[in-house]
Amino acid sequence: MLAETNNPFNNIALSALVAAIPIMLFLLSLTVFKMKGVYAALLNLAVTFILVLTIFNLPWGQSVGAVVQGVIQGIMPIGFIIVMAVWLYKIAVDSGKFDVLRGSIVNISQDQRIQFLLIGFCFNAFLEGAAGFGVPIAICAVMLVSLGFQPLQAAMLCLIANGASGAFGAIGIPVAIIDTFNLEGVTSMEVSRMTAYTLPIINFTIPFLLIFLLDGLKGVKQIFPAILVTSAAYTIMQIIITTTLGPELADIIPSVLAMAALALFLRTWRPKEKFTLQGHQPPPVQKYSGKDILSAWSPFYLLSLFVFIWSLPAFKRLFAEGGALAGSVIKFIVPNSTVPVALNILGATGMAILLAAVTTVATSQGIRLGHSLNLLGRTVREFWIPIVMICAILGIAKLMTFGGLTGTLGEAVAMTGGVFPLLSPILGWIGVFMTGSVVNNNTLFAPIQTTASSILGTDPSLLVAANTAGGVMGKLVSPQSIAIASAAVRQTGQESLLTSMTIKYSFALLAFVCVWTYILSLLF
Repeated sequence: MLAETNNPFNNIALSALVAAIPIMLFLLSLTVFKMKGVYAALLNLAVTFILVLTIFNLPWGQSVGAVVQGVIQGIMPIGFIIVMAVWLYKIAVDSGKFDVLRGSIVNISQDQRIQFLLIGFCFNAFLEGAAGFGVPIAICAVMLVSLGFQPLQAAMLCLIANGASGAFGAIGIPVAIIDTFNLEGVTSMEVSRMTAYTLPIINFTIPFLLIFLLDGLKGVKQIFPAILVTSAAYTIMQIIITTTLGPELADIIPSVLAMAALALFLRTWRPKEKFTLQGHQPPPVQKYSGKDILSAWSPFYLLSLFVFIWSLPAFKRLFAEGGALAGSVIKFIVPNSTVPVALNILGATGMAILLAAVTTVATSQGIRLGHSLNLLGRTVREFWIPIVMICAILGIAKLMTFGGLTGTLGEAVAMTGGVFPLLSPILGWIGVFMTGSVVNNNTLFAPIQTTASSILGTDPSLLVAANTAGGVMGKLVSPQSIAIASAAVRQTGQESLLTSMTIKYSFALLAFVCVWTYILSLLF
């Protein structure tokens, strides 16, 4: 905090009410006023700037510095990661690799429950880890519809399945972004490790829930071994990744392992009865050579390889003070302030994805360099508005932190006492329901969770992890997710029906996260 006080009215309740204006106005802008996200974010950035200047007395230079720091971090590393991840996906599609990849998945089994596990759960999680931002829900729902699933059924199942991977979408940004806040006693690695106490329980359960929704208890019993293999492989590997490497690969490697484990298991086991949806005729099996399949997956195993290298502690130390590449990190103080900015372009995860994309283009015959650059330009045009929104929200978060608004809110919510951990995930649920993004949710509420934890004596990483987990449950029914899913399966106008189909599962999962977080708070 750089402001003189976080209680300008000498009344914590009144000060907290004023400090909550940016959050309340943001939520009202998105719901009551029906503003576009980017306009709501820019409006609230302006309002927050005025608040910290006039009421919380943050000096002009420090206020500008806070916004500059937020904007730069919104572009690098977050915007860089988003653009590179979606560009790589577009390269895979336009090179023809994606069609072969999809066919290789479908060919593993003609049982549509198994196909759903492979596409709706495993591939959904993989795309969430590689791209995020609605890409997996849209792509997997369309793939399932092409296999005979009812449109809204496919959308609902993909939304629920996304609950197992949403915390680590787009190369782990929702958790990795924690490092940009400079919160005392909290790092992305610590939060990543803390999620291993909650998310694996949910992740292990979701495949069973999905098959139950698809084919009832009979279906769960008939393919129980296949569900168990999928759940165990994904959950165990995600625990290993989140506790040793961090959030970046926490979706990518587990989903690939789960898919491979299920494919190998199906070589020696088949369900006694083959399940097909009513009226669906399985398409003829198209054979692909091992070389074709290996080539089709190359963009994504290259992505995994490069991101794995970039996430290694030894590699990160190269850019630390005294490291061999420390000189490549651009550091400066925003003029007329004490706000520091650091640009680590070479060490950013986006650079790893860039290398994967360039290598894919160089080794693929189905796409030329010129076309790949056109795809890059198209990606930038598609995502510049969401990136501006992210930059604005980060600017708001920085202003609230440096101006003392976050501290004020933290003190106020901590007045709920020991019951706060029970309510903590609800903040995350609200944040994602309103903004559509676990990234934006953690940007807004992680500092508040941290401040509350310091007052209550609770582990701050636990509450930030709870904020993340609660947010993921909100993603199942956030208007943004519902809109993307409905549009993908050509059911625009049916958003309210899709919401009603999904919301009870969102609430049930949120209730578990709340109770479990409270239990964990008694232990940490």
